[in-house]
Amino acid sequence: METQRQKRIANLLQEETAQILQRMFRDIAKGLIITVTKAKVTSDLTESRLYISIFPPSERERIFQYILNRQKTIRYELGQRIRHQLRRIPELHFHIDDSLDYIDEIDKALRNENENPIENPELLPKRKKL
Repeated sequence: METQRQKRIANLLQEETAQILQRMFRDIAKGLIITVTKAKVTSDLTESRLYISIFPPSERERIFQYILNRQKTIRYELGQRIRHQLRRIPELHFHIDDSLDYIDEIDKALRNENENPIENPELLPKRKKL
């Protein structure tokens, strides 16, 4: 069960990290949309999982790799921004959020562009719980 403190810190990390990433990619990639869709913090507040949505999907792997390579820089900048609110900045673990792709597949299936997933449930990939 997530405590109120964990939720507040996760929300803070989500907002600040989104701003950092958007500023980081403003000059690098025009037309790129990066969103931090969800943040979770462990009960001891030492680690956090940040789920990132990247549009367009064709750039997803390249941009995600760029983020992973600059993970320490992002954490440092995050620490500079929230140093008065948190004593220790949690380790950041980034993950790609593929919810939009999953929703798109369901939408296509419902519009009969693909086979019907109700008749054949194996069409939709198994999803991990966030």
